[in-house]
Amino acid sequence: MSAAVKYTLGRIGLFAVVLAALWFVEMNLFLKLMVALIFSAAASFFLLRPWRDEMAEEMAEAAERRRTEKERLRSALAGEDEDGPKA
Repeated sequence: MSAAVKYTLGRIGLFAVVLAALWFVEMNLFLKLMVALIFSAAASFFLLRPWRDEMAEEMAEAAERRRTEKERLRSALAGEDEDGPKA
């Protein structure tokens, strides 16, 4: 499972847990949702740090692969391709 999926599911799960804890508290539903959102965001900052770091590493690696591929394609289009046939 990719790190982005794990982190997203972790954030949703954390929100659901906080909302379930607030479900029996007497307050407006909108206020419950807002409090759950704020508390789950704060908790995820600390509890989901490893998954967030893993996701950031995957994103950096993907960006580097795209950058390398883009440079390779540019050089191939400019005729600087070392692996291609020489004219």
